[in-house]
Amino acid sequence: MKNLMVLAVAFICFSTLNAQKNDIDFNNLSGLKMTTNYGSDDFEINDLLSFQGIDYMKVDFSGKELKGKSYHITVKEIWNGKVVSDTTVVDSKNLGIKQFETLTDSVLNMRIIAQHTNGKLRVKFKFPRFSITKDYNATSSKDYSLRNLADESNLQIGYHEKFYFLAYILPYERADGSKSWCEVGTSGDSIEKWGEQFGIEHYLLFEMKFE
Repeated sequence: MKNLMVLAVAFICFSTLNAQKNDIDFNNLSGLKMTTNYGSDDFEINDLLSFQGIDYMKVDFSGKELKGKSYHITVKEIWNGKVVSDTTVVDSKNLGIKQFETLTDSVLNMRIIAQHTNGKLRVKFKFPRFSITKDYNATSSKDYSLRNLADESNLQIGYHEKFYFLAYILPYERADGSKSWCEVGTSGDSIEKWGEQFGIEHYLLFEMKFE
């Protein structure tokens, strides 16, 4: 029964996210738009993703000021409430391929695939013409979930400042044994304090900056 309760909470949270998946611009003060789609349109593929514990997300940034800009994604690893590292995932200016340094259009498309595997968190960022895969240390828990942080916590996004846009988190575990990812993801902008606030041992925070 306890496992069923956990699944029910996760399903409600995931359903809420799906209902909000299109054209997120409530946190937009600069004309930059972030659109997110979760999983696949094919229910059988979604079944396979769920069975394998794979999170799959499509993220599109659009805005007239994007053309000509480079982009930089970094990740903070937080253990027991402390930031233990802040490293680069991808920096388009330092890929060594000139045509990838800046955007040639007003849209940036990416797909993110994440999975807990072999004691690591493996995260792949797939862009139209290249991809980057990173592995991070993890707990033994299989409960990690990739979240659209800008959406859930209503964070501002923009062209000129670094902003949080994704998180790979463990759930908040209540006294009755139920687990909640939404309670964490919607808790506001104190996201570097989640470890202390919710007793979460480990999570990743991904930041984005256009330059």
